[in-house]
Amino acid sequence: MEARRSLFQRLTGSSGHDVDIESDDDEQVIETRSEEHDGEGAPKSVVKSERSGMEDQEGQLTVDVYQTPEFIVVKSTIAGVKPDDLDVSITNDMVTIRGTRRHDEEVTEDDYFYRECYWGSFSRSIILPVDIVSEKVDASLKDGILTIRIPKADALLTKKVKVRGF
Repeated sequence: MEARRSLFQRLTGSSGHDVDIESDDDEQVIETRSEEHDGEGAPKSVVKSERSGMEDQEGQLTVDVYQTPEFIVVKSTIAGVKPDDLDVSITNDMVTIRGTRRHDEEVTEDDYFYRECYWGSFSRSIILPVDIVSEKVDASLKDGILTIRIPKADALLTKKVKVRGF
């Protein structure tokens, strides 16, 4: 028995199963829209998103980087990541944030309606715009926001030197 078609389907000739494919260089997002019927024949819209090509890729963090008179500040939303699962490393001109967001439950592909969150390893490297003092960097994680405060080096300060005579 054929399922009852909606007015939109009858007017447009649509089968009730539309597929959109969005693609960029690294991944492909396939979104399927379909209409299912509940036990009483009423239509119910269902949207499923599926990402392909992401299994072996590392996610990239979004960051805000700004300066105060004394610090370069890097902030990133890292919800669901424990401090032990983060690694922050600093060189003279770069900060690198690496970590893993662990999925705490097993969900089959068929049970997803939307799949937009990133689970797995991620990293981000940021080239620093000024010289810094890497020994005094402070990193904290509060309410899912990582804040890294990097002291600026005093390279631009002019110091007066008193000249002694002999």
